[in-house]
Amino acid sequence: MKLLFIADPLESFKIAKDSTYAMMREAQRRGHTLMACEPKDVRWLRGEKVTAFVRDIAVVDTPVDPYEWFTAAQAAPHERPQVLAEVDAVLMRKDPPFDSEYFYATHLLTQAEREGARVFNSPQALRDHPEKLAILEFPEFITPTLVTRDASDIRRFHAEHRDIILKPLDGMGGMGIFRVREDGLNLGSITETLNRHGQQTVMVQRYLPAIAEGDKRVLVIGGQPVPYSLARIPQGGEVRGNLAAGGRGEARELTARDREIAQSLGPILAARGLLLVGLDVIGEQLTEINVTSPTCFAEITAQTGFDVAACFMDALERAVQAQSAAVFLASAAGRNA
Repeated sequence: MKLLFIADPLESFKIAKDSTYAMMREAQRRGHTLMACEPKDVRWLRGEKVTAFVRDIAVVDTPVDPYEWFTAAQAAPHERPQVLAEVDAVLMRKDPPFDSEYFYATHLLTQAEREGARVFNSPQALRDHPEKLAILEFPEFITPTLVTRDASDIRRFHAEHRDIILKPLDGMGGMGIFRVREDGLNLGSITETLNRHGQQTVMVQRYLPAIAEGDKRVLVIGGQPVPYSLARIPQGGEVRGNLAAGGRGEARELTARDREIAQSLGPILAARGLLLVGLDVIGEQLTEINVTSPTCFAEITAQTGFDVAACFMDALERAVQAQSAAVFLASAAGRNA
């Protein structure tokens, strides 16, 4: 297959833990050809199909320098044009934040789908599942949660639950997360910082003491859970377990509750075009549904031997074959009508 990865600059990858790199390496091992670009390289022009200016790349088997892990046949500004509908799969792997430019990129990818491109995860599904708010559809699995701009709502929520977490809806890597304990110290100031005096919506949740045991990332691929999670365990008095915030990653077998959540949500999300999802679970509660560029492949594989990238590539190959078969059957039905 010919695979196009839309991602952050390749030169910024930290290959020891980058899941997109793990995907690329496994794809190349299977004989697939690789292309890469950034969202800014995707365009549409009337009279043409959605096109990206790409580099044809190859992964270096044993890179001596972690910053020289790939070779490219082209260099900026001489990337070559590639019609998205003419590759076998487009993988949208741009990291958050989900800002306006990300949103516009998903619309270009939806147009590419109209033209015959196969995009994973589905750009429509990316728009429909903001990573903090997607949990609202599944209240039976989440802790008491409030989404609001209103400071008085937040004060009432704190009065009821006493120990709470506040976070922005567009944060990533643990950025902007605050804990307010029973004494309410700095609740007003934190609220003003996050809601910008009522101009920005925030999420507030009851604090889960189980965070001390780790914020578990449960990967769901093709609707089925990977058998191991990665628990991101807070360090040094931090309330955040995110690896980007200094958390320690520890792979664990899924608990019965982890499986219940993943097996309940997995088929629903897969049917919407979400081939890869990262569920965040603290204790027995779902806290986020990550769909933009779920990670933790490398850590789980290194600690357990379960090859997450191979599992993902199996699912991608099946999905591409299924979509190709569906297009063929629809075309044949049209010819016979």
